[in-house]
Amino acid sequence: MLELVCPAGTSAALQAAIKAGADSVYCGFRDATNARNYPGLNFDDEEMENAVSFTHAHGRKIFIAINTFARAGNPQPWHRAIDRAAALGVDAIILADIGLLDYAKRHYPDLRRHLSVQAAASNALSIAFYRDVYDVKRVVLPRVLDVPEIAALTKETGVETEVFCFGSVGTMSEGRCFLSSFMTGLSPSCDGVCAPASHVRYKEEGDSILSCLGDVTLNRFARHENAAYPTPCKGRYVTRGQASYLFEEPVGWNAIEILKQLQKAGVTALKIEGRQRSKAYVAQVVSQFRAALDGQKTPASKPLHELAEGSRQTLGAYQKGWR
Repeated sequence: MLELVCPAGTSAALQAAIKAGADSVYCGFRDATNARNYPGLNFDDEEMENAVSFTHAHGRKIFIAINTFARAGNPQPWHRAIDRAAALGVDAIILADIGLLDYAKRHYPDLRRHLSVQAAASNALSIAFYRDVYDVKRVVLPRVLDVPEIAALTKETGVETEVFCFGSVGTMSEGRCFLSSFMTGLSPSCDGVCAPASHVRYKEEGDSILSCLGDVTLNRFARHENAAYPTPCKGRYVTRGQASYLFEEPVGWNAIEILKQLQKAGVTALKIEGRQRSKAYVAQVVSQFRAALDGQKTPASKPLHELAEGSRQTLGAYQKGWR
């Protein structure tokens, strides 16, 4: 049976995920050590201790994402995050930085290590390196592989694979995006925040709504359109006199139709993206994937496409379906 790994940006979302049927939850500390470092999200020490207790009391697993890259000359905050995770007795830590993987292996050899999608390990040689040098037990695969490629990697490396099944698509460049940092001065890779809320602005201009990040206008919406959150990769840019989604359109990732194919490919776990989403979103998405995995045919109270970004869905790379 595929393991269902679910997002928990807050204590309320964590409890909702557990109650809706999550096998595992993943969360982060309230600092730059995790890649969803937004106001109002994540856990302080006391909240994380309570989260671990609650999760384990319900017989589920909890992973802590320490998946940003330590700043040169100041790795201490990331080391402290690993220390805190180990002291709490979490089931795994999710890492991307080679130096942090080394630190965790040397200081806590029995603490299970998963490789974050931020490491962008998408071929057998790369995955084998992390397996052999840092004893990584599971790799979260980037969203650039189709199902046969995932099957081949799983068979060749013998490493557990975790793949995304629902959530944001992004530009398919995990751990390699610098667009937001150019516009805001805050790095997704080190500060853990893409398109920080402190730099987001919406403003009216005639019959349009402009969404801006810093001083850059990323999109212009008619008043009847939904004004999506202004992330640089999903802006409409004017090139050769025509406005278009140059990198990626706002669309949601949804693999609920191919769960059997992913299981046959040897996938260990399905990952739902969305630590910045509400507890209602988490409960709805988790419950529907739980029902699908258990073979239940329960009516959905809200179709998943309504919860997807842009109210549209794609299988993306799994079937090489995007443009």
